[in-house]
Amino acid sequence: MEITINRDGQNHGPYPVEQVRQLLAAGSLLPTDFAHYPGATDWVPLNQVPGVAAEAAPAAPAATSAGETYTPAGPHEHAFIIECKPDYAYLTVQIPANQTLKVESSAMATMSTNMVMKTKMKGGLNRFLGGESIFINEFTAQNGPGEIGIAPGSPGDLEHLYLDGSQEIFLQSSGYVSSGMAVEVDSKWQGFKGFFSGEGLFLLRCTGRGDLWFNTYGAIIEIPINGNYVVDTSHVVAFTGGLQYNVESIGGLKSLFLSGEGFVCRFRGQGKVWIQTRHPSAFAAWTNPFRPVKGG
Repeated sequence: MEITINRDGQNHGPYPVEQVRQLLAAGSLLPTDFAHYPGATDWVPLNQVPGVAAEAAPAAPAATSAGETYTPAGPHEHAFIIECKPDYAYLTVQIPANQTLKVESSAMATMSTNMVMKTKMKGGLNRFLGGESIFINEFTAQNGPGEIGIAPGSPGDLEHLYLDGSQEIFLQSSGYVSSGMAVEVDSKWQGFKGFFSGEGLFLLRCTGRGDLWFNTYGAIIEIPINGNYVVDTSHVVAFTGGLQYNVESIGGLKSLFLSGEGFVCRFRGQGKVWIQTRHPSAFAAWTNPFRPVKGG
């Protein structure tokens, strides 16, 4: 069996299976590179090609000088890796020929030469009021498989979820990074809860089927909820649908204005909450004493 490799919209080969294994071992090919072999109906990542799958299987995540690299082991729509976790996470997604990926405005860092971008308005005034760009970029791999590198604006971690059509995920207004085309991302009115918490008037409601990536400021922690749980509103990144929540102050007015804690989100029910280990307001307050002061 001979295998054809596609990189940056260009076909290479075909190569015998033994040569493909050698190129993988030497690092000249990656397990996520797209390949086509006799009998295949579409291009697939190399780690899914019979006969080379064992050689191409990604190694377990290991720490590197630039941080950790994550390769998905569970359900996913697109082959991808997340590098430089958890401090400055960077997402690389492989996109099959003629398929499209939605990416938050200004997040694209690199892409194959055959990628074509279209900008569309999504959410309108709702997304604008929620602190988000009202535009979403759609990247299509034209005439062959392609690749895109995505760098979120916030220094921190990235999380991937695969939505199976029955799930509902709520994100903080700045958390969305990218998703498959069958994932719907809508703004949800928080009412006065959001106004008084200072976290924006809207949550993003994500439903449908496919990949969803979101980012944090700092590292990310997934917390299973079964009953009641309290999280500072500034640390909430995402939570599963079905959880009930109230935004409330803790300790009365004196604590509200002097303790530095502000508002918290009290969750009830069963589900998951994702939190970030840092938040921008606290960091801004920490740096404030170090600002240069102009003399009188």
